[in-house]
This record gives sequence, C-alpha cells and structure tokens, in this order.
Amino acid sequence: MAEIDSGRPAPRKRADARRNEATLLDAAASAFVASGVDAPVRDIAARAGVGVGTIYRHFPTRADLIVAVYRHQVEACAEAGPALLAESSTPHAALARWIDLFVDFLVTKHGLAEALQSDNAAFENLHAYFLDRLVPVCAQLLDAAVAAGEIRPDVTAFELLRGVGNLCIGAGEPRYDARRLVGLLVAGLGQRHTAG
Repeated sequence: MAEIDSGRPAPRKRADARRNEATLLDAAASAFVASGVDAPVRDIAARAGVGVGTIYRHFPTRADLIVAVYRHQVEACAEAGPALLAESSTPHAALARWIDLFVDFLVTKHGLAEALQSDNAAFENLHAYFLDRLVPVCAQLLDAAVAAGEIRPDVTAFELLRGVGNLCIGAGEPRYDARRLVGLLVAGLGQRHTAG
C-alpha cells in the first residue's frame, strides 16, 4: 500500500538523537584532526562511545561522514556569530572571537581540504554552502563593528574570510603562527583608513 503524502514536513529529529549525532560528529572531527579523514571508523566509534554499526547506520560512506562533519563545523561557526555579538563587550571583540573560531575551523580541517578537492560528487556543493552560511555571519559582525565606529568600513566579509583563509594555509609549519598573523589582521581593522 502506497504511503499518502500529507504535505507536512518530515518530523524533526528528537533532541536526544540530535545530541547523539552531534557527539558522533564531534568525535569524527577529533579523529580527523588526529589522524586525517582516513581515520579508522572503529577509532571514531570509540571516541563517540558507540559501535561501528551506529556510524554506518548514520553515514553509510566515508564521504557522507566527511560531508556531515564539515557541515556540522560550519553550522557551529555560523551559530556562534550572533551569540558572540550578544555576549561580547563590543562588536569588535565579538568579531575577533568569531574570527578565532573560524581559524580553529580552518586549521583543524586536517586532510579535509584535500578530500573536498577530490572528484567525489558528494563534496561538490560544500564550498558554496560554506560561503552561504559564513559570509552573512561575518558581514553581520563587521556591520555591527562599523556601526559602533570600531573598525574601518571598507572591508567586506568575503575579503576578510578569504584573507584569514589565506593566512591559515601554512598553519602546519612549526615556524609559522597563523593565529598571530590573523590577530594582526583583525587588529588592523581598527585602524582608521586615511587617504594617501
């Protein structure tokens, strides 16, 4: 017997199911940082405190797991923006803290960038997703800091994220401190623009 579509949206996952999935994705992210995206599934399962079958039930392929981890981390970064803006002493402080989270996201993608550049179709739309979710959050933080008179108004969110991303490229080199350079970039936003 065919199921009738009631036109209602699919039910949301229960809160405990969402928490369990978040725990699993956090464990996978940690395993990816430690061992790359080819980390054994049994290691990820052990970190999450679940059986290997649970991971395969949620994520049938490694590509599915990589995509889910990436999206989970992008969402965490996106959701942090408004929260930081509400709780920080100034919009510039919120922007600096958010950029710090963004740097964490970029430098801990151990092996993820290489996987995302593969020809696997599952990864095709992730860059657009990344931009669609994070550029508006960065723009909100920048706009608030500009409105408060704390930073120069001539930097766009895309430029800032691209600049931070470029500074993070060499983060694996022991003699290179990407976080320090990103800090200098963010501090430089506060300098007034003067015509030359």
